[in-house]
Amino acid sequence: MLSTRQKEVLKLIVEEFVSTAEPVGSRTLSKKLSFSPATIRNEMADLEEDGFLEKTHSSSGRVPSEKGYHYYVDVLMKDMDTALDLSVIQDMFEGLPTDQDTAIQEAMKRLSELTNYTTLALGPQAKFSTVKKLELVPLYDRVGVLIVITNQGHLENKQITFPDNVDIEDAKAVVNLLNDVLKDVPIGNVSEKLHYEIDTAQIKELMAYNQSILDAFLEAFTQFAESKYYLSGQSKMLDQPEFNDLERVRELMQFFEKNEVLKLVEHTESNGLTVRIGTENQVQSMKDCSVVMVPYNLSDSETGTIAVVGPTRMEYQKVIPILKYIASHLSKLYKK
Repeated sequence: MLSTRQKEVLKLIVEEFVSTAEPVGSRTLSKKLSFSPATIRNEMADLEEDGFLEKTHSSSGRVPSEKGYHYYVDVLMKDMDTALDLSVIQDMFEGLPTDQDTAIQEAMKRLSELTNYTTLALGPQAKFSTVKKLELVPLYDRVGVLIVITNQGHLENKQITFPDNVDIEDAKAVVNLLNDVLKDVPIGNVSEKLHYEIDTAQIKELMAYNQSILDAFLEAFTQFAESKYYLSGQSKMLDQPEFNDLERVRELMQFFEKNEVLKLVEHTESNGLTVRIGTENQVQSMKDCSVVMVPYNLSDSETGTIAVVGPTRMEYQKVIPILKYIASHLSKLYKK
């Protein structure tokens, strides 16, 4: 349990380091606190001993540890007035497109501009939705769009190019069979259903059309079942002094370019804020980064996640209220 004075010292060290990216010394603190330099040094030494602060090799100043940042977020921020000018945020997020996917992409872009950090959104996972109806809309020779209507009322679509020997009418006939076979089947189970659970007569009838048609549909269903994610502002990390090493930047950019980025937002607490700092992310590339995540509701049974990724030296007191506001806004958008 930290004393009132220790809390004040820790709070100021976090905010000074966030602002300047320079280790904070007792001399800096003494100009802003009513304690003597000797008292401040003693409190800093105790905070370091208890694991809330770390001493750098380059100076006598201290920087917050992961534990210190967490105490700031979990305890100190609750006693702070973190009210923001919501009118500015509201103006930035007015007029989002009505299309849900486009709205999320645009929201992430605006959030990145507002915070100057990288932003990430995880959309609805289709794999738990069940198939209500399938439609194949021909576009031109050998090309059509497979539309899957789910029990949640969502529409998933995928353009499919069929092999040369496939007639689009044959593909439509396969879709008619699939409508009977796959009704109420979870999208994530479609492949297993087609391979193992359909009776022999149905399989033979499907295969009679063309194996390549079925393969094309299976590939589309596989993509439907994958999580949708939206990433914006990766280059914002280059503005942070923590990432001025070329090799460090390359490692981070390669991480963002891979699907591994989804690991950042897995297992978000469904009932509120999740903050992972430094090594808590369990990804080597993110050892100097923090990820702040908030869920948003898509329906009574589905949630998505929006997140801000930045250095551990993040403006938590600014990011967290903004993220909560945007999550609430997206929830309302989806309910509409």
